[in-house]
Amino acid sequence: MSSRPHSSPGDTQPGVSFADASCPLPISDHQEIVLGHGSGGKLTHQLIERIIAPHFSNSLLDPLHDGATLPIGGQRLAFSTDSFVVKPVFFPGGDIGKLAVHGTVNDIAMCGAQPLYLSVAFILEEGFLMKDFFRIVQSMKEAAAEAGVKLVTGDTKVVDRGKGDQIFINTSGVGLIRKGVDIHPRRAEPGDQIIVSGEIATHGIAIMSVRDGLEFETEVLSDTAPLNGLVDVILDVCPGVHVLRDPTRGGLTSALNEIAVQARAGVLLREDTLPINEQVRGACEILGLDPLHVANEGKLIAIVPPGHAETVLSAMRHHPLGRQSAIIGEIVANHPGMVTMRTRVGGERVVDMLSGEQLPRIC
Repeated sequence: MSSRPHSSPGDTQPGVSFADASCPLPISDHQEIVLGHGSGGKLTHQLIERIIAPHFSNSLLDPLHDGATLPIGGQRLAFSTDSFVVKPVFFPGGDIGKLAVHGTVNDIAMCGAQPLYLSVAFILEEGFLMKDFFRIVQSMKEAAAEAGVKLVTGDTKVVDRGKGDQIFINTSGVGLIRKGVDIHPRRAEPGDQIIVSGEIATHGIAIMSVRDGLEFETEVLSDTAPLNGLVDVILDVCPGVHVLRDPTRGGLTSALNEIAVQARAGVLLREDTLPINEQVRGACEILGLDPLHVANEGKLIAIVPPGHAETVLSAMRHHPLGRQSAIIGEIVANHPGMVTMRTRVGGERVVDMLSGEQLPRIC
């Protein structure tokens, strides 16, 4: 509450405009940043839409795609940046270094581009073990070689002991977009088929298995992987693919809700076609997690015209990272901006975006 005395709308002070007297911050339920603002769900989108995007709005940023598309010299470049704060920094199937390379490579690939060059910036905490830093750098070298990209520039900073959390990494990258390719969430249209490249939620559960000491019959490994090779396979057989997206933070639901809103169309999923590892499904039930909300780091969603779905699916299944690909739903005309799912028992439920923080520090 303000301590100023009550006044009517007409009682303005001399030289003070209405704009000057207004609150400089947009209305929000939170007076401080919370972990949920990094979830990739509703709070993240509110932070972007209410505070960040209005200050930097321009034609290249406004689409809010995985990367910006930049027209340069008659060609189109994709540019993306990402920061990684995963905890723990080593986890089953990967580490923060490998994740940093794969994350930016994949964001560029989702624009229909071949990733070419990356930058890397390290923020290191005083006291971080040199052997662990060496291991991470070596992992990044191997990940870059696997993806066919070069790390060409970077930066290193060190913060006081206790002022960071071991290591944070930022990677940025550029890539060249194929001629004739136009990938954008707004291109999704009724009748399009939705394909996912494999079992979902494995990355998030791999992280949780380390944090919470979960034991499985076989170890659940993160799915972190470079997806540019799989994207090449898709574009070879269907250059007119409408949308590509890697469902990372916030999982499948956040990605599909974003697409539904931008396309002004509905999404209908079929529960019985969702590829989920049984151990992952069981872990989600024990932890009270919805696998649709759990992060992935080596999976993609492809939204393709209906006449091309089977061709794309077949091509993806012949790639090592797409062997478990499945058609999981379609774009529909009804309930625009909303995702629903037809359940195994024949009902239909709304699949909303994650509202809080389910798994903090997941990537």
